[in-house]
Amino acid sequence: MAKNLVIVESPAKAKTIEKFLGKEYKVESSFGHIADLPSKELGVDVDNKFAPKYIVDKDKKALVKKLKDLADKADTIWLASDEDREGEAISWHLAEELKLDKNKTKRIVFNSITKSAIQKAIENPREINYDLVNAQQARRILDRLVGYELSPVLWKKIKPGLSAGRVQSVAVRLIVEREREIEAFNPEAAFRISAEFKTNEGSIFTAKLSKTYASRKEAEAFLKENIGANFSVASLDKKPAKKSPAAPFTTSTLQQEASRKLYFSVSRTMQVAQRLYEAGLITYMRTDSVNLSQDAIDAAKDAIISNYGKEYSKVRNFTGKSKGAQEAHEAIRPTEMTNQSPSLERDQSKLYELIWKRTLASQMSDAELERTNVKIKANTHKEEFTANGEVIKFDGFLKVYLEGTDEEDISEEQEGMLPSMKEGEKLLNNYITATERFSRAPYRFTEASLVKKLEELGIGRPSTYAPTISTIQNRGYVEKGTIEGTERNYVQLLLKSDKLTTKELKENVGSDKGKLVPTDIGIIVTDFLVGHFETILDYHFTAKVEEDFDEIASGDEDWQKVLKDFYGDFHPKVLDVEENADRASGERILGTDPKTGRQVSVRLGRFGPMVQVGTVDDEEKPLFASLLPDQSLNTISYEEAMDLFKLPRKLGVYEGEDVEANVGRFGPYIRFGKKFVSLGKDENAMEIDMDRAVELIKEKQQADAPIAMYENKEVTKGVGRFGPFIKWDGMFINVSKKYDFDSLSKQDIEEIIEAKKQKEIDKLVQEWPEEGIRIEKARWGRHTIIKGKVKVEVSKDVDATKISLKEAQELIEKKTPKKKTKAKPKAKK
Repeated sequence: MAKNLVIVESPAKAKTIEKFLGKEYKVESSFGHIADLPSKELGVDVDNKFAPKYIVDKDKKALVKKLKDLADKADTIWLASDEDREGEAISWHLAEELKLDKNKTKRIVFNSITKSAIQKAIENPREINYDLVNAQQARRILDRLVGYELSPVLWKKIKPGLSAGRVQSVAVRLIVEREREIEAFNPEAAFRISAEFKTNEGSIFTAKLSKTYASRKEAEAFLKENIGANFSVASLDKKPAKKSPAAPFTTSTLQQEASRKLYFSVSRTMQVAQRLYEAGLITYMRTDSVNLSQDAIDAAKDAIISNYGKEYSKVRNFTGKSKGAQEAHEAIRPTEMTNQSPSLERDQSKLYELIWKRTLASQMSDAELERTNVKIKANTHKEEFTANGEVIKFDGFLKVYLEGTDEEDISEEQEGMLPSMKEGEKLLNNYITATERFSRAPYRFTEASLVKKLEELGIGRPSTYAPTISTIQNRGYVEKGTIEGTERNYVQLLLKSDKLTTKELKENVGSDKGKLVPTDIGIIVTDFLVGHFETILDYHFTAKVEEDFDEIASGDEDWQKVLKDFYGDFHPKVLDVEENADRASGERILGTDPKTGRQVSVRLGRFGPMVQVGTVDDEEKPLFASLLPDQSLNTISYEEAMDLFKLPRKLGVYEGEDVEANVGRFGPYIRFGKKFVSLGKDENAMEIDMDRAVELIKEKQQADAPIAMYENKEVTKGVGRFGPFIKWDGMFINVSKKYDFDSLSKQDIEEIIEAKKQKEIDKLVQEWPEEGIRIEKARWGRHTIIKGKVKVEVSKDVDATKISLKEAQELIEKKTPKKKTKAKPKAKK
């Protein structure tokens, strides 16, 4: 039996650490928190100094028993969970639940999983930091109080199943307010002037007028002033400039940059970074510090000099600007600067390379530039054109890395080099344009720009950004936009060879795909919370709470006092709103039905946003129609609302079956008997006719017809979201590009099916056919237990070949959703 027991929170972390420690050490995982507040009750005694009721989940009881047995037999227990507040709380729970002897328990922390870092941690153990534990407890309890008290109010006043959260609701508010700014925005037109000039040596460049003209008339008048004009260089100004590298990554800047450059979602970035950390390749990835250790600075310096030369090296120490930065970690960096391209899975390789380049660039020399500003005058008016250019004299850190920008930051300055010119030189004007341009509405948030805004406001901390953004999308308050935009006309005036012409042009505006857009329910919930719980939704208040947590972590504030001050104001307000507030449905009255004279309105109903004709006070029952997926309570027009009552549209009869046009969850479709045919993006269920419907039905019938028989079973083919496939014996089999999908031969079909059958055999680890249970290989070296539609992922550290039928059945049973039984009606008295 090993004398030393090391407990970490992750099995992957345990596996990496085990490689660095000898036989005297046994490394085990707690699989995160072993104790937490109960899921089905408040779990906080508000009358007893907010004492939390921590429980060990039944799924963790066997693990806790195992860890306790190992701890009892060990000489020393090393609690090695992460070095942040959550990690400290995990170690505290382990100490409490395992009843560890303080005399043989040591707490160690390290910000990278390397041999030297772990050895250093073991040489410098400490005790559990209860200030950090209390900061974590305060956050957990306060968020529990907010969620458990506000959510039932939302169920009662808006709709069952809703939820509220201290940080998530503020994040949704930001998105709702941005959407309202966009809706209220009125674009203003102005004419921008641009000109193309040629030097005596024949080089061409573009210059712009800093002034804009409010009307077409003014723009035309200016262009006419340039007819017959002579142009020359009025002034030429060259100045040296420098560009410095960005600081190494923090959690939020990594999330932003991975979004800009790799197109990763925030949660994807954190998942990949977690794997890199657990593999010992990068330092801890939840940090708001930009600091680098001296060892890291020295290693970066050596790598720079070795790869690029001494002139590229410049040692830098960065200082963080984050509000209320948590306990000082290092920035996110590679653990070994010499390890530039480790062999990794694709996403891990991309993120690692990004981190490596950013770290290296942060310790490199400034880029030395020469910025040129040229002013061009005409002899017929006083306005001057300006051209800006930039030449890199020494690339410095730009040799490795340049930080990305959000679209809000994009400038319109000319990039690149200007041709050689001198003051007084005559220039030939090729043309001048006056282009009508419209002011732009504020940008919708991306996941990354929302993180940036939350950090600027001091809301949330590195550990909260990814789960917050996932939560508000999973709960249906926010979704990734699919806004196509609208066509807009604009005018361009062209002066060329002293002739003035006009072009009518078109542009697409308002297209916003992948940006965060609030849903109707998100807007209604936000308006209700802002109206009744303004403090909770206040940005400054939310940031102040984060500062309170920071003060608890530093030992300067009492956690129970913070909770008492908060709850004393919060709880009475909840009771008042629950008792006295009106229901909220987001109702908007659109007009009157001309046939019946009844009111037409839109509101949130039990099954989502809907149009309602009539009210509950009318003699006749109201009529209802659900809104389409791309329609909103805030923007739907009266005409669009009334059109919804035309669906489903009966188009006719084909082959003895009714044909209808309708719209469902996934868009417009044709129903032909029991079959459904999706319409294309450009086709509308309100406009499609019977002839087109029959065309689509015939195409569907032809596509669904068998293309072959194999082993006496039909083979059909189709194209789905993952590309072309064939279907055989209930299996959908992707067809690779090496085959000609339009003309698959008998041999091709046989190869594809047999390869799929072999793949299914290869991934099968165990099977119990009578019970309908099997264990298969899954991605990332994991395994999955499957029964019907129920799937249970098995941890990597479990040997799937040794799982018994009984163990598999127990795991399936835990994952299988329990059937709800209908309550029996009460007997009438």
